[in-house]
Amino acid sequence: MWSARRTRRVVLYGVGYALAALIASQAALAQPQLLGEGDTVRISVFQNPDLTTEARISEHGSINFPLIGEVVIGGLTPSDAEARIAQQLARGKFVLKPQVNLSVQQVRSRQISVLGQVARPGRYPLDDVSSNLTDVLALAGGISPGGDDNVVVMLNNHGKPTRTSIDVPAMYRTGDMSQNIRLQNGDVIYVERAPQFYIYGEVQRAGAYRLEPDMTVTQALSVGGGLTARGTLRGLEIQRRMPDGQTHELSAVRLTDAVQPNDVIRVRERLF
Repeated sequence: MWSARRTRRVVLYGVGYALAALIASQAALAQPQLLGEGDTVRISVFQNPDLTTEARISEHGSINFPLIGEVVIGGLTPSDAEARIAQQLARGKFVLKPQVNLSVQQVRSRQISVLGQVARPGRYPLDDVSSNLTDVLALAGGISPGGDDNVVVMLNNHGKPTRTSIDVPAMYRTGDMSQNIRLQNGDVIYVERAPQFYIYGEVQRAGAYRLEPDMTVTQALSVGGGLTARGTLRGLEIQRRMPDGQTHELSAVRLTDAVQPNDVIRVRERLF
């Protein structure tokens, strides 16, 4: 039962990421990003192949372009940068009615860090079609099997960092994508390790396991493969860490009781 649930969870992630990426890309097209330091651009002029140029924007926001020399395009949208270059070409009478095309080859001015339990941690560029939370998670290969559903996002809000936690699967379950936030340069995504529980004693597969939402003792025992031939449901015990940091041993455990993060379930051996 739980393997089937995990399979559905993986499928849900995959479908959800694809859907979110499509929705986000459509919305992002209406909000073009600005060019910045480190971005690499390719510029061509219609019917003037000798003017085709690929350049990286300097720290001053400028590039060197044939005939017109240094031109500042940092802080402009690609279309505005095209217009500026065309204007200078026309003003210098180098090209009559120039038609300029600028495409971004590599984005380095806007990056975000993805850390923790993802397939490929690292720094990723933000562009016009990959700036929402699910887009960036997809670029990083998605949340790993050991990752928590609640993703921590550190937002760089004009130099004042703010922390928010977002339940990614819940967005797909409910269809509410309002928390699929648009990320900005310098933001950080951190995926913590999913909460775990531990089971030992007379079970088939003792060890540490992922704690699923609303998991009961019965479900935890099934994840551990069930009881051995010598195991008994009598006298089940749970060692639980309390909010004050102390560990309490809970007896008279019922099969319907909820399992909490870091619980240690002990299954005793039958006496006869």
